[in-house]
Amino acid sequence: MPEDSSLAADMDTLVMEHHVKGWQGVFRTNPAFHLILAFFVGIVAGLGAVAFRRLIGLMHNAFFFGQISSRFDDLQHSAASFWGFGVVLVPVLGGLVVVWLVRTFALEAKGHGVPEVMDAIYYGSGVIRPVVVLVKALASSISIGSGGSVGREGPIIQIGAAFGSSLAQWLRLQEWQRLGLIAAGAGAGIAATFNTPVGGILFAIELMLVEVSARTLVPVMIATGTAAFVSRLFLGNYPSFIISQHMINRTLHQSAGAYGAYVLLGLLTGGAGLLFTSSLYWTEDRFDHWIKNPYARHAAGMLGVGLIIYFMITFTGHYYVEGVGYATVQDILDGVITQPVFLLLLLLLKILTFSVTLGSGGSGGVFSPALYVGAVLGGLYAVIANHLLPGIGVSMTIAAALGMAGMVAASTGAAVTGAVMIFEMTSDYHIIIPLIIVASLAFGVRRLITRETIYTRKLIRRGHSIPEARHSNLYLMRPAGEFIETPLIRAKGSRTLADIAVLLHRGREIPHILIIEGTQPRAVLTAPRVRELLRHRQTSTPIENFASEDWFSVPVDYQIYDLVARFRATHQECALLCRIDPPEHHEDVIAIVTVEDVLAYTSLPMRLLRPHTAQ
Repeated sequence: MPEDSSLAADMDTLVMEHHVKGWQGVFRTNPAFHLILAFFVGIVAGLGAVAFRRLIGLMHNAFFFGQISSRFDDLQHSAASFWGFGVVLVPVLGGLVVVWLVRTFALEAKGHGVPEVMDAIYYGSGVIRPVVVLVKALASSISIGSGGSVGREGPIIQIGAAFGSSLAQWLRLQEWQRLGLIAAGAGAGIAATFNTPVGGILFAIELMLVEVSARTLVPVMIATGTAAFVSRLFLGNYPSFIISQHMINRTLHQSAGAYGAYVLLGLLTGGAGLLFTSSLYWTEDRFDHWIKNPYARHAAGMLGVGLIIYFMITFTGHYYVEGVGYATVQDILDGVITQPVFLLLLLLLKILTFSVTLGSGGSGGVFSPALYVGAVLGGLYAVIANHLLPGIGVSMTIAAALGMAGMVAASTGAAVTGAVMIFEMTSDYHIIIPLIIVASLAFGVRRLITRETIYTRKLIRRGHSIPEARHSNLYLMRPAGEFIETPLIRAKGSRTLADIAVLLHRGREIPHILIIEGTQPRAVLTAPRVRELLRHRQTSTPIENFASEDWFSVPVDYQIYDLVARFRATHQECALLCRIDPPEHHEDVIAIVTVEDVLAYTSLPMRLLRPHTAQ
């Protein structure tokens, strides 16, 4: 099961480090080197986020205006394309290029990116092909720039993670180090994109890290902090969305009625998160069933998106639902859009265009669409609540921000990340309690109905389950001598099982047999093997003919945790627990422990101790 992947990586580290030779061995066992790598990953992720944003601007200007320019402000609505009605075909053209890139160079670049990273962590030993970095950047920038209704966060997460994995592969690092750099790259991508370093750390903890400890968390912190700093150097230290000081001051005096309204908003947002997730996979299934050719499938989907954005620019003056949609989110935060019918239209059209873009074969993230839907839902809720209960005092701006946190929590499963990131984006500390309420309730509603998030559902459909929690096995910390249950007898190799059977007839439990030669332990005959030989009545042959010299010795106070690591590394079946290690006399051996003994005592899966036998 994937729940044990961090433990397996940990075990491998303990027993393999001493086998690494040369300069790589020195660096791989040096904690400082790992932190330097995390710093480097943060620099690249920060630069990558800046470059990716510029690339999106370049693609948007090229597709919509025929210009070669990367200047683009995603908080401002795009001007109308001079193609006129021809803008309907712009998403189609971009979509065809995306399909060609993905099918030709990297199928992993299709979709929203994060599930592929999680799959690599839990089922691919942290191996992500380096080509994914370039293909994902190109495919997603074209998809977003040509009008696809997707986000840029998923791609930069996958790009950062792919770089971390590629760097670790090039340096031939251990698996746990590779997984750590993947999480660092993913968190750094989030931090650089949104200017939310704490949110990036929490994202890595909630969704990426299979082990939370100092050796994995500190590199993530270094990478996210570095990425945010690099991003600020180029883009400035500004929040992702701007909330006026007047609106911030309103959060200082929240009534009890407002908090009651936030509770209902959290419940509604949880339901919206389910709709958001289900619509994506329902749309994907319909496209896969109706249109088999991938080019025709995505072209048909993007033609629909093109018609919708042409309709919007013609009748409303803005595209509203194309691209990342941050300009629309900012409009709602500013209180520019207040008509409930129009807000409902934006909500439905965004879910539709997002689902069609990704469901038909596009490339892009789900984070920005989730923020968009949450902001629109929160704004719509505030308008209706204030109309029905004029004195309740629910701010449209605050409700929109809370809706964003709730949608992130419900759809991605990262509840803490959702609350903290919106706090970082708005720079308003007084909103933190409502954020916690809405994010927690939205997450809870989704969790009551289904365990699947928008990320894990894709993997579950492949048959790859992802753990929801991390557990500590307390038994692993105990000395191996604590679980000695099978008795031990010593015998010379010339003795037969008939001789041993005499002892068993006296009511003794079937023992492990330590075969001795002079004063030294020589071989082992385990209790299950003794039981099998007795069942087949092979009692007249000397026991040395059945014994195994496949064993190693450890001190009696050896931790089970370390013992499991030795079993994984040596592929041996038996360990001798000794008063003195290595034993100077067979009397120093006080017990024999087998793989089966450890499995029974710790409830660990077989593949953890015998990875070489896993299919």
